[in-house]
Amino acid sequence: MSQQSARIVRDLLDEPHIQDRPIPVLTIIERVEGRGLDPQTVADRHDLDVGDVYAAVLYYHERPREFEEPGREREAIMDEIERDINRAEDVTATE
Repeated sequence: MSQQSARIVRDLLDEPHIQDRPIPVLTIIERVEGRGLDPQTVADRHDLDVGDVYAAVLYYHERPREFEEPGREREAIMDEIERDINRAEDVTATE
């Protein structure tokens, strides 16, 4: 394990996050890789050291299988939220 990834812990609902901070690794990844934000921008927005952002990215890429299931769960939740947001009040969903 690298020294950087040692800054990531799993004591918050068993989801990897930056030590002493509630921001999950997946949130960092979504911002940096999903939205294409600069790591320094992500650090500034979440009051983190830029090294913490890079540690989260490194941790994620060192353990891709660890994030497969949580990633699918998050995607399903976001799909459901999007459907609810985009549905007119008097329209029911058909599936």
